[in-house]
Amino acid sequence: MILINLSLLFLFIGVISFGGGFAMIPVIEAEVTKRGWLTTSEYTDIIAVAGMAPGSIASNSATLVGYHVAGVPGAIVSSIAITFPSLILILLIAVSFNKINQSPLFHSIFYGLRPIVTGLILFAAIKFAISNGLIASTFSWQMVILLSIFALSLFVLLYYKAHPVLVILASGIVGAVIFS
Repeated sequence: MILINLSLLFLFIGVISFGGGFAMIPVIEAEVTKRGWLTTSEYTDIIAVAGMAPGSIASNSATLVGYHVAGVPGAIVSSIAITFPSLILILLIAVSFNKINQSPLFHSIFYGLRPIVTGLILFAAIKFAISNGLIASTFSWQMVILLSIFALSLFVLLYYKAHPVLVILASGIVGAVIFS
C-alpha cells in the first residue's frame, strides 16, 4: 500500500509542478510532512544531499524520500513516478516543438510562469531557513555565523562568479570546522 501511495503522490507532483526541480521542493515538502513521512528538518537534509548529487533535485529528493519511506522499492517507484509525467510532456513537446515555438501564446504562458517559479523557490528557501533556525526572532552566535556563511557564499557566487560546487565544498568545510 505504501508503494502505491508513493507512486500516486509523486505522479501527482510530477503532473502539477512546473518550473523544474527547485519549484517542486515546497510541494514535495508539504506533501511528505502532511503525511508524516518526514519532518521539515529531515526533508531539508534530503534536499542538501539531493542538491549535491548529479541530476534533478526533484527526482533525487523523490528517490531519497521513497527510500526513507519504503527502502529500495520505494526509491525506484518514487523515481519513476516523478519523472514519468515530464517524460511524456517532453515527448509531446518534441513532436510539435517547431509549431509551438512560433506561437506568441506559448511565449506568453512561459513568461507568465517565471515569477511564480521564482516565488516557489524563494518560499522553499525561506521556509527551510526558518525551520533550521537560520531565521529566528532572537540572535545567537550560531545564527550570525550561518548568515555570514550565506552572505559570503552569495557574494562569491555573484561577484566572483565562482563555481557553485566550490562554494558548496568551502561552506561545508567552514561549517565542519566551526560547528564540530
